[in-house]
Amino acid sequence: MAKQIQAIRGMNDILPSQSPIWQKVEAVIRASVSAYGYSEIRTPIVESTDLFKRSIGEVTDIVEKEMYTFADRNGDSLTLRPEGTASTVRAGNEHGLLYNQEQRLWYTGPMFRHERPQKGRYRQFHQFGVEVYGIASADIDAEVLMLSNRLWEELGIKEHVELELNTLGDAEERAKYRDALIAFLEQHKDKLDEDSQRRMYSNPLRVLDTKNPEIQAILVDAPELMDYLGEESKAHFNTLCELLDAVGIQYKVNPRLVRGLDYYNRTVFEWVTTSLGSQGTVLAGGRYDGLVGQLGGKDSPAVGFAMGLERIVLLLETLELTKDIAPEVDVYVTAMGEQCVAEAFKIAQELRQAHPSLKVMSHCGGGNFKKQMKRADKSGAKFALIIGENELNNNQVAIKPLREKTEQQLVAREALASQIAELI
Repeated sequence: MAKQIQAIRGMNDILPSQSPIWQKVEAVIRASVSAYGYSEIRTPIVESTDLFKRSIGEVTDIVEKEMYTFADRNGDSLTLRPEGTASTVRAGNEHGLLYNQEQRLWYTGPMFRHERPQKGRYRQFHQFGVEVYGIASADIDAEVLMLSNRLWEELGIKEHVELELNTLGDAEERAKYRDALIAFLEQHKDKLDEDSQRRMYSNPLRVLDTKNPEIQAILVDAPELMDYLGEESKAHFNTLCELLDAVGIQYKVNPRLVRGLDYYNRTVFEWVTTSLGSQGTVLAGGRYDGLVGQLGGKDSPAVGFAMGLERIVLLLETLELTKDIAPEVDVYVTAMGEQCVAEAFKIAQELRQAHPSLKVMSHCGGGNFKKQMKRADKSGAKFALIIGENELNNNQVAIKPLREKTEQQLVAREALASQIAELI
């Protein structure tokens, strides 16, 4: 027997039993972005490696350690996209969507990072993201947070997530703060771990994002970026907070929140949860006003977020919110005998045409009554339709409930569609 081939480590299969949960999340996403008037953009999975080096930053874990990069047959360096923002900006620049225009976009699809696989975190993972271009004011920051809040309401997890906010100011303000932070870190250099020492000069703000409790204790006395902000940056952040207060979205200002990518400025945010054990981020983003110009386009303000779908699915499962997700099948149509197969197929097709949203499965492969009922039950259907010789001769169909203890009923063939509509 040939050796069985298995999935690559960290590349996760989504099985048929799990698909309804994913479809539920995806349906909520599509309904939410539609309600806010956002348009979908779809970009390639493979991009030039330089795109991510220039956008994410060469001194980041993603670029240094996690990207799937390879040379194609022409010798060009290509990378499986590790995130969606850079690709969206590249597409916007290339197709003339961004200069002097407002764009409210969204995307979803697989991303790739070579990191340690763990529950809810894979090397191929799926993200949903929102990107807005051409609006510099804080009201659009508030809108994307309102959109994300709607996701939690629709998914029923609003009580299990918390919004954290911060502002990084502009480049000049960050440069002054960067110098002050380096000076502080140099005073404690002998107490810093290897990772923090490596980042101290190349990307010192990332030290603030450390998960090491000993380094966190040192950072309690570190200078705060808020003290280095100018009036314009403060006003932007204050306006955002006022708008969130006005619509009743609760938040916590976290001065240590910096995000892991180099392109952020001003607003940064994370929605976090403690329902998956230790605190975990389920959605994150912010403002990146310089990224469009950094990637070769005309300068355009930008703000957005990304959400990992695996984490959301895991959260729904952990909170036991997946039990009532609709089954794959509403009605399972059986045929008791070869002479009934054609009529059963005809009935199934008529039901699909009469009720396009109805999920109808036809039994295939023959078998006795017991076998067909076992298949019907396994399908998850609410009702089985039984077409046997008696039903065929009397122009009737038997409707058998599979999930409720109610009596089987016979209905006239011409009344079946309306009867099913009432039952479903």
